[in-house]
Amino acid sequence: MPSTTSMEAQSMQSNDDIAQRDTSETELNPLWGRLALLVFGLTVLAFLTAIDRPEWFHLKPATGTAAAMVYASDHHS
Repeated sequence: MPSTTSMEAQSMQSNDDIAQRDTSETELNPLWGRLALLVFGLTVLAFLTAIDRPEWFHLKPATGTAAAMVYASDHHS
């Protein structure tokens, strides 16, 4: 059975390896997480705003000619 100090030395060695890793990759993770949370929040805000205003999704004629054609097709004389 290995002694306790040799096990502690191995444990400390593995912790030292983790501490000496390049941190440039780990710095991006909080940034991506915050960006994803921001995008999610803006998407929810846009969705809640859109469902509150159904008139935004009605098609309307873009020109006077198109409006006249819609009026003529809806009102038979």
